[in-house]
Amino acid sequence: MGLNRKKIDEYFMRRALSLALRGTGRTSPNPLVGCVVVREGRVLAEGFHSRCGEDHAERAALKKTADAAGADLYVNLEPCSHFGRTPPCAPLIAERGVSRVVVGMTDPDERVRGRGLDILRAAGAAVETGILEEECRWINRGFIRRVTLGRPWVTVKGAVSLDGGMALESGESRWISGPDARASAHRLRSEHDAVLVGAGTVTADDPELTVRHTCGESPMRIVLDSRLSIPSGSKVCAPGTTVFVSEEAPGERRAAAAAAGMDVIAVPSGSSGLSLSHILSVLALRGVNSLLVEGGPSVIASFFREGLVDGVALFLSPRIMGRNRPFSGPLAFASMDETIRIRGASVKPVGDDFLLEGVPECSPAL
Repeated sequence: MGLNRKKIDEYFMRRALSLALRGTGRTSPNPLVGCVVVREGRVLAEGFHSRCGEDHAERAALKKTADAAGADLYVNLEPCSHFGRTPPCAPLIAERGVSRVVVGMTDPDERVRGRGLDILRAAGAAVETGILEEECRWINRGFIRRVTLGRPWVTVKGAVSLDGGMALESGESRWISGPDARASAHRLRSEHDAVLVGAGTVTADDPELTVRHTCGESPMRIVLDSRLSIPSGSKVCAPGTTVFVSEEAPGERRAAAAAAGMDVIAVPSGSSGLSLSHILSVLALRGVNSLLVEGGPSVIASFFREGLVDGVALFLSPRIMGRNRPFSGPLAFASMDETIRIRGASVKPVGDDFLLEGVPECSPAL
């Protein structure tokens, strides 16, 4: 591929990625996909997958042009080849006479996995793959994690002081960060399919776990509560909340939670409480691609201890809290070699605070 062709392909693939991101928080269990149809450098049509059950990006784009024959089509993920909630896209692209299809990455879903590309090649279309593949994989990291490992992409979020505290020794934690950071945290919620806390956080803070300080849809609410000990009047004790309990949780408490509209799921216990791997498998089966963990130190430590953290989002407040309850809670290591490093960490200002984001070394490669 010549240099000019590569630059052109990357330009339109970035446009497809930008379109794909417009569906953030609304497409699961489907991936984020954007599509651009181009002829001789001129955009004929573009589209994106806006919501699960709605048109896929390729179909949305092709509906906007009557003549795609001989055109180039750019899409960040391999066009699908199977019937789901909507018809497959690869046969439609072939029928419309698109002459060249530029794909960011092949689909890891076993129902597709190269079959869409085979359909296009069989129809005579030239197919290019791997354009901006790293960026394409990153925006669909949750989808990839779910279809390959059977669990969501897990991001741990917290607000801490410079000396690592999530709360004072007394438990007081409002507010470590400022209003800009809190609005950013709500945007983070809106970008995830589900948000998870433990019973301790519900009892101490009575959070709503909804999106309020910014635009976006509220994620599914998840509570870990082995014995169903959270107060019945808590804001999360309502329809739309899933609570995971131990198999020994009292039956009368399960019945009361179910009567309040909560979805009560009993799971086996692990080495340090409820089996997190089992919980993540259940969420994946329910179509959850991305999970935001907002729990307290004990819940966060459990996810790190089991190697189930894929991303970290830490709001750093420029304050010293002294004796405190640390972010990593009871997590302990015998040597520096055992500690968890964060790859590709970035830091950006958010109001008077800072947001550090990165991927821990325990996260499997995409």
